[in-house]
Amino acid sequence: MSDRHPVMNPPIPLAEGGMGGHDAMEALPMLVEGERLDQPTFHARYEAMPPGTRAELINGVVYMPSPVGRPHAREQMAASAWLNCYLENTPGVEGLDNASTALGTKSEPQPDLMLRILPECGGRTRADVGIVEGVPEFLTEVSHSSRYTDLGPKLEDYERVGVQEYVVRALEPDAVYWFVLRNGRFMQVPPGPDGIYRSEVFPGLWLDPQALIRGDRRRLRAVVELGCATPEHGAFVARLAAIRDRSQGQGPA
Repeated sequence: MSDRHPVMNPPIPLAEGGMGGHDAMEALPMLVEGERLDQPTFHARYEAMPPGTRAELINGVVYMPSPVGRPHAREQMAASAWLNCYLENTPGVEGLDNASTALGTKSEPQPDLMLRILPECGGRTRADVGIVEGVPEFLTEVSHSSRYTDLGPKLEDYERVGVQEYVVRALEPDAVYWFVLRNGRFMQVPPGPDGIYRSEVFPGLWLDPQALIRGDRRRLRAVVELGCATPEHGAFVARLAAIRDRSQGQGPA
């Protein structure tokens, strides 16, 4: 997400019509940067905010990012292109962009990019109420002026709830950080000897970090296609398909 934007002494919105009196419905308080809320309260108040409001709940604290700037948007397109290459080759996995995600009673972030295994394929999230509920397997954030949040409070929150892999594409200075959850703690892992990151959760999801920094989509695609040509990726896709078939009563119990 982009950087935070504090809201000072916000007014209480009136119901439709804006004149108060007997025709005004009781309004929910506006969200305020830094206040502490639980997820249900945050979500109800977020939905009542004016159109265009951006807010996240991170470990019980409200953050209100400012509008996304061009550098962030440009780098998010490159990261999205990378993940889309993987999705094209991996049925049973869904990718989402800026989806509000209820991680529990204390958190509702809006990660820039997400990969989740579909529930019918054995995933641990669901999205039958409009937002994602549960903990996704893989999250990505693009960090420009939000570097502190994405590598501080948000990283700690994702670790706390059990996100399995977390990738941060940081800007100014350019960097890629890849974290893997091991024994309940995020460990920052380096790329392999060939300079390629290889996901431990999504077999075949390979990344050349320098190609991501350059925005070299051809190289990003080529590396993902190499990963998706491996036996490990084929076995992963077959396993997801078998789980889906069993859930739909089409395979052996």
